[in-house]
Amino acid sequence: MYTEEPQNEHLEDENVQSSTTPEILKATSANEHEETKETILPETEETKPQMEKKGSCPPQGTLNKAITNGAILFMIWCVVWAFSGPEVLPNGSLFGLLVIFYCALIGGKLLEVIRLPSVPEIPPLLGMLLAGFAVRNVPFLSDITYISNELSSTLRNTALTIILVRAGLGLDPQALKNLKRVCLRLSMGPCLMEACSTAVISHFLMNFPWQWGFLLGFVVGAVSPAVVVPSMLHLQEKGYGIEKGIPTLLIAASSLDDILAITGFNACFSIVFSSGNISSNVLSSLRDVILGVLLGIVLGMFARHFPGSDQGKLEVKRAFLILSMCISAVLGSHRFGMNTAGGLCALVLSFTAGTGWSKEKVRVQKIIGTAWDIFQPLLFGLVGAEVSVLSLKSNAIGLSVGTMSLALLIRISFTFVLMSCAGFNFKEKIFIALSWMPKATVQAVLGPLALEKARMSAPHLESYSEDVMTVAFLAILITAPNGALIIGILGPKVLTRYDKSKVKMELSGLELH
Repeated sequence: MYTEEPQNEHLEDENVQSSTTPEILKATSANEHEETKETILPETEETKPQMEKKGSCPPQGTLNKAITNGAILFMIWCVVWAFSGPEVLPNGSLFGLLVIFYCALIGGKLLEVIRLPSVPEIPPLLGMLLAGFAVRNVPFLSDITYISNELSSTLRNTALTIILVRAGLGLDPQALKNLKRVCLRLSMGPCLMEACSTAVISHFLMNFPWQWGFLLGFVVGAVSPAVVVPSMLHLQEKGYGIEKGIPTLLIAASSLDDILAITGFNACFSIVFSSGNISSNVLSSLRDVILGVLLGIVLGMFARHFPGSDQGKLEVKRAFLILSMCISAVLGSHRFGMNTAGGLCALVLSFTAGTGWSKEKVRVQKIIGTAWDIFQPLLFGLVGAEVSVLSLKSNAIGLSVGTMSLALLIRISFTFVLMSCAGFNFKEKIFIALSWMPKATVQAVLGPLALEKARMSAPHLESYSEDVMTVAFLAILITAPNGALIIGILGPKVLTRYDKSKVKMELSGLELH
């Protein structure tokens, strides 16, 4: 009797539990259904105002962004006016600088917006250059726009420093090691050949003295990373030519090409504007080269270890330190009359420091790229503003285009010959030779330097410097858009496309000699 009652009680408990379990499940499912309703309803209620805002009175999207950017630019003018006063009003240097900056910015954005569906993107720097040219030659804008030569020179030299820093940080030691032979041939051969051919052609066609001819040759002899690098990265992302490392080769060689052109220009610049004999000028140039390299190595080793990796905001501190040191070196060398030393110091400093940074190097490059985004409109706008239609000679444009075109044909042909023993097929050699023609950044920096120096210390040489400026302007205007179009159109047609997942990306396997 005692054993049966607990069993009955146990059965009753099981019945109670079994009967209550469905009710509990129903209750929980009902509660979950109510909770999901409660969670869904607020989300829909929150999204309703957002959907309604798109059609509301305050504009959204692109129009809102344009109005915001316009208000920011206007407030920059107001702040500068509050600090400087009449300098930011018409005929003031800061006013002219803001006009050129705004116009160049708008010109670059217009080229980004105006795009044909089947045509590759044209570099925005062309719009910036034309905007500065319009500011100089449109009557109303030219009357109210004035920029002092000292301010223009300082800004262009600062832009040159940023170019050198980006070139130094962009050099990949591993890529240079694996592609050293073909990379050196591509970076040095075409630049030297175009410089020499330009000197000969300008001597007989434009009546240039030999030293001015070589100076002009090194101005137009540099290829533009601002055009070549984005185009090569675009082809590399799609897998064109990556098996033989063609995009990597052109990206690495473009920086070395600019280094050689800037070094050669500085040497010719010292010879042209110095009163001593040629041997003393060559020795002083070698002295500047050695001094710049040594100082760059010392400062680069310092920037490699300071600030330490345990500090906060490491990439910001490194970017500020390397930019400040390089700008001080470039501008300080101009004050001491050693132009070659400052540029080489900035280049060696950034390369030496970058080799010691592992993952932070990319972040530093992004910060310095932001600085370039600010100085790029200023650089090309100022270069465009240096060219006046009224001051051009009647035959200056024809002779300039003829000199530049003949030298460019020699450069393309020589590049094709240099690539003949590098393991590339016929189509790839044609592509590399034509891709090695765009000119922009170095020409924008070096072109006005001779004109500025002649105005200050040698007025009798001003005619030659104006011709150098004209050739540099036309070189950018003609080769930058055409080079970008040739790379964008010809690359997918002549380069072999490979699947990145099946291609071994190590450069050590490349059969290039």
